[in-house]
Amino acid sequence: MPSALSAVLVGCGGISRTWLRALGDLQDVRLAALVDLNLEAARARADEFGLLAAGVSDDLGETLDRFRPDLVFDCTVPPAHHDVTLAALKRGCHVLGEKPLADTLENAREMVAVAEASGRLYAVMQNRRYDPNIRRLRAFLESEAIGRVTTANCDFYIGAHFGGFRDHMAHVLLVDMAIHTFDAARFITGTDAIAVYCKEWNPGGSWYDRDASAVAVFDMTNDVVYTYRGSWCAEGLNTTWESRWHIIGERGSVFWDGAGGFQAEVVKEAGGFLSELRSVDVPARDDPAKGGGHTGAIREFVHCVRTGCVPETVCTDNIRSLAMVFGAVESSESGRTVTITV
Repeated sequence: MPSALSAVLVGCGGISRTWLRALGDLQDVRLAALVDLNLEAARARADEFGLLAAGVSDDLGETLDRFRPDLVFDCTVPPAHHDVTLAALKRGCHVLGEKPLADTLENAREMVAVAEASGRLYAVMQNRRYDPNIRRLRAFLESEAIGRVTTANCDFYIGAHFGGFRDHMAHVLLVDMAIHTFDAARFITGTDAIAVYCKEWNPGGSWYDRDASAVAVFDMTNDVVYTYRGSWCAEGLNTTWESRWHIIGERGSVFWDGAGGFQAEVVKEAGGFLSELRSVDVPARDDPAKGGGHTGAIREFVHCVRTGCVPETVCTDNIRSLAMVFGAVESSESGRTVTITV
């Protein structure tokens, strides 16, 4: 087995626990140091996970210069992603960062350009892609069992009582959560967004300051239309975090409940007012190399660093999902359809 790659994890807030648990499952990554602007947070996380040999610091630049890690894992808040990523890339590190890629499309473009110029990998933690159920759905659609996909609809309804900064964010649903769902739409359909019309609102009874609900209609490549309906203040009948999907093809449709529930029907015989339909199975898919949420994403990233392959969530691809978010925000603010550009 090759020697372990050394890594620095930056940002020791709540999400870092998920990353550290995932890293505990991998034998070929060694954490050299934890960094946080709050030094006590870094120390507390090191103690919690028994990382007795890891350094702790509140200075990223000094830490990178001292330890010269192969990898940087960026678990900071979105406004910090730009500076953390550039600091790491310019010191020759490969970077895997939390979503979203950046807090603005302008920053994202600069980060992608620096990554390409550096020759280092920069990828984003879109852990939903490593859910075996979403991969099962994608494989079913790729088989064209329901024909060419024409329409994808999804619903995301969760009454999330976070407290803290999210309660006061502008565009909280779109900016903080919809990146996962929009990326899933691209992944499932194999298309990219061209244009979007979006409406946001804050319904009565919401515990958010604003923008906790949204509806968006995207024009995608290959003449696919994708619709998103979502709310973070929907009490009762909640969907999963992966949303509830209804996808229509030229010869049938498939439903995915966001967990393990699938239903699909295709045309058996046409010619009457309603076609005669028959049920078809959505075959299970065994893809252990791509499974495992955060663990799967980190495992693939490490594999790609070692082999020169390209991870699914490489920044040059993921910026297309981020552009959907900022396109939806711009549409909501302007009240018009917005062309999406990367």
